[in-house]
This record gives sequence, structure tokens and C-alpha cells, in this order.
Amino acid sequence: MQSQQHQDTATPAGIYDWLLGGHHHTRTDADAAITALKTFPFLCGVARANRDWLQRVVRFLVAGGVRQFLDIGSGYPAAGNVHEIAHEHAPGARVVYVDREPATVQAGRTMLAAAATATCIEGDLRSPDAILNHPEVRELLDFDRPVALLMVSVLPFVPGNATDLVDRYLAHLAPGSYLAVSHATAADDEHVRRQQVAACDRYNADVRGTMTLRTREEIRDLFHRTTLVDPGLVPVADWRPDRAHTPRTHAAGNGIDSSHALAVQLGAVGRVPEPGQEQHGNQR
Repeated sequence: MQSQQHQDTATPAGIYDWLLGGHHHTRTDADAAITALKTFPFLCGVARANRDWLQRVVRFLVAGGVRQFLDIGSGYPAAGNVHEIAHEHAPGARVVYVDREPATVQAGRTMLAAAATATCIEGDLRSPDAILNHPEVRELLDFDRPVALLMVSVLPFVPGNATDLVDRYLAHLAPGSYLAVSHATAADDEHVRRQQVAACDRYNADVRGTMTLRTREEIRDLFHRTTLVDPGLVPVADWRPDRAHTPRTHAAGNGIDSSHALAVQLGAVGRVPEPGQEQHGNQR
């Protein structure tokens, strides 16, 4: 942990880093994460499931021929970064990470200092034109060819209508591109939901940036310009798991059943269709 770094307010990237066992977070980040964890004790499991989902998504996309990735809201570097997973199977794959926190970008650029096919830039998700026209983005990515747009646990920090924002990015992507999104939603189980909402309220009080939970329908609507790939919009742990897994029914603490706890994080991947092809983004 970078205890020498002064920071008065926790950041989403720092909290996520702590939950994943990273070393870039500050003491303020750690304190906020621990406070949220006391209310929603399966938070580390949700973060890990989300990270594992991202890695499976990258492998799926590389296997499908994608060689360009734009990861917006990438956070601090952690084990199994997008470029590392992609380069295992396609050494020439190009990756651009984007984050709005200067400390996060600095850590990313340090990690990628010697990389020829990956970089990290500072940018705000809410400013698509600035990101898409950034010189380093244009240098690495060819938007006339398929690009995988990754928005992993970042859209909850966008208030209001996130669908219009996503559409602005999709308008620049070539047919055959992909959109991958993971997003928090309210738990179906009432007991889990009460603890989740309490943790979210505590989180919003401590963190720079407000988290918004969206319904399954609102998250599915983010893909309305794409065709969802199987299995559609599901809890991230259930999206093309690497191996058969036993039902997650053990207690996670405070009476939370882990199967319900993991279901608060949904994920999906949609493909940008060829002109004239029917879109099925809202049919799953």
C-alpha cells in the first residue's frame, strides 16, 4: 500500500484495489473498503468475481479475433490486466486503458513504460469525443476495424441516462466490435438488498464519486444497439465460467447467502452488428 500518498477522500479505484489485494490503495481507500465490508461482507467476493469475469471476457474476445481493446475506467493495475491476458494468446493485441484519476494513470503508465502496444491515458468516461480523439488512442487503435469497448464497473458512477452515453461510443465502433459491461444491481433477496443498500450509502458518503444501482432492465438497455452473445446478461460469476462450479449457497456472513451476494454484479457482452442485421440487445 502506498501509505506515503496523501489523499483525503477514498476513490473507487483505490477501494477496488484493496478488495483485490492490490498495493496501490491509500489508507483512506482501505478504511472506506473495510467500513463497507462490515455492512456487506461478501464485497471482496463480488470484486474477485468481477475481475475473473473480465479476464474470461478478454479470452473470449481474443479467441473470436479481436485484437484491439479500449478499457475505460480501468483502475489501478492488478494481476491479470487486459493486455497481459490478451498478449498470452495474441502478442500483437493493442490495448488502451483510460481512467480519470491521475494517480491511477501514473501507475498504469509506469507499468506500460516499455510496452509498444499498450498505454494508459487520463480521460473522463463522460467525454467520449475527448477519449476517442486522444492522440495516443488514435495511434494505437484503428476504429475502422473491430474494437472491444470494456466498461467494467464504471457506469455505476455515471448519474442519469447511461444508455445515451454508451451509444455515443458505439457510434464510432466498426461492425464486429464488442461492448462488455459489468454493473451493480439491487439484490433480489430482500435481506441482501437491505445490507447492500446500506453499504452503498456508506460507500457514497466516503468516496469521491457516487455509485448508482441500476435495474436489470436498465443494464440490458445499454446493449440495445448490439446483439448479446450467450449467455446474455447474467451474474458475472455465471458468464461462461471456466469450469463447472458447485452452487454458491454457503453463508457469507451477516446472514448473506453467497449465491444472492454474487448476483448483485451483472455482466454481458454485445456485438455490434453488420449493417442491416437485426439487433437483439433487449431480447435476453
